[in-house]
Amino acid sequence: MKNLSKAILLSSILALSSCSEDFIGNSPYTDVVEENFYKTPQDAFKGLVAVYDILQREGYGTWLMNTEMASDDCYGGFGSADSNVDVERDRFQFVTDKEMNALIWQNNYIGIYRANVLLENLDNVEWGDQEELRAQYEAEARFLRAYYHFQLARVFGEIVPLDHTITSDEFELPRAAAEVTYALIAEDLKFAADNLGDQNYSTPGNPDYGRITKWAAEAYIAKAFIFYTDYYNASDLAGVISKPEAVEYINDAVNNSGHNLVDDFASLWLASAASEEADYAGEGNTEIVFAIRFNSSGNANWDLHEGNRFAVNMSTRGGDLGIYGQGWGGGPVTPSLYNAYGAGDSRRAATIIDYAAEGLDFDAETRGQRQFTGYGWKKGTRVVDGTFTGDFQIDNYEDIPLIRFADVLLLAAELNVDSNAAFAQTCLDRVRARAYGDDTHNVPATIANILTERRLELALEGDRWFDLIRQGMSVTAAAIQATDMGGEFVQSFRPETLGWFPLPQSQVTLSNGAIQQNPGW
Repeated sequence: MKNLSKAILLSSILALSSCSEDFIGNSPYTDVVEENFYKTPQDAFKGLVAVYDILQREGYGTWLMNTEMASDDCYGGFGSADSNVDVERDRFQFVTDKEMNALIWQNNYIGIYRANVLLENLDNVEWGDQEELRAQYEAEARFLRAYYHFQLARVFGEIVPLDHTITSDEFELPRAAAEVTYALIAEDLKFAADNLGDQNYSTPGNPDYGRITKWAAEAYIAKAFIFYTDYYNASDLAGVISKPEAVEYINDAVNNSGHNLVDDFASLWLASAASEEADYAGEGNTEIVFAIRFNSSGNANWDLHEGNRFAVNMSTRGGDLGIYGQGWGGGPVTPSLYNAYGAGDSRRAATIIDYAAEGLDFDAETRGQRQFTGYGWKKGTRVVDGTFTGDFQIDNYEDIPLIRFADVLLLAAELNVDSNAAFAQTCLDRVRARAYGDDTHNVPATIANILTERRLELALEGDRWFDLIRQGMSVTAAAIQATDMGGEFVQSFRPETLGWFPLPQSQVTLSNGAIQQNPGW
């Protein structure tokens, strides 16, 4: 019997490790086990919360941190006396830590496992007259299963897709062709988009505030579509969603979601708002379509995962400085990103800390900062808050946006550029008008211009690396090489990796030959 309280331990099967028959067959340690738990809608809700819960583990700094360091927008950074692993990650080396991407692998497979447990038990629940609630829970769980698969597939390439909880004879499954994984992703996202209501759940006060919505599912259909079709040179999303269908979904999100851009770009993040003297828009503002939610209720309890642990990684090293709270100094921003913004673009000052321009006396040697460029993260960095009572390392409360309406507009612009040029132009113009505060900085809605806009608008939000590799290895190599300033900033992107990160070596070993390490590693 599978004890629900052992979900994390049982997740080892998702990491494709070997579990003994004795362990699987152990008697439950508590009275609540899977076989007798899923009886009521309340039980199903608890199971759904467990699936959502894995999102908060991004707070440790996994795909978001690792991909930003790999991109042309950041270096590795952290402390001069710290391990070399972050510099190696930045330089596409695989020496110090063969498990450097283990948390990406493990956490996402735990999320997939929990989603599958819930989905397999929905029919055991006595729903009564609440069949619509059942459909909603299934749609949310399937979205999250798709999300976790998508994160794995964008980072590692071919993975092991799982649409069920695996048994002991499946512990050494091989990786599947990308088309198989993306077909599952597409089917799950389509189910979510087609079965969730049209409520705008990002509004505070709504009973489902912060949960998956139809609009988030439609946005992720577009996001998965452009990545898969670009990287794999395909015409549709794994034979499940055609381009006209993807266009219809994203256009629906633009026209009917009720989401919109906030007036001031800087108001979207605490540190950005504080530094630019803007009114903070709050975490539930109209622009947030989907986010990882955090709070500070952990009160320094390291056994809880309620706080944003990611923020401390990228915050100012060596102590508070001005309005910016202390952190570990990861991911120094490249001059390449800073210089990419045009004159008058409000997004640069809201995205990047320019220590000199802001009059901040940052002594890199005294603070032990590695690869100091003069520029740091502003989006999502910690702020000095006199009311904060938690542990600054684990209890930060600002959410991490995963889809903003600006991203929806840019996805729509890209997908419509060939079939509805006027609509694509309107979507791109809306983003640029907000950035410059006028309508005199419009540029033609071409794929090249839209991709440039994605870099500027979504910088440091986890999109840049994927936007690079879907354009091909030559584009990726040229972008990375442009950040090579020599010395401690030397770059060494290797196209033979095909843009995929190395698998945790333990998983290659545990698979007994079923899984091979990614090329180039």
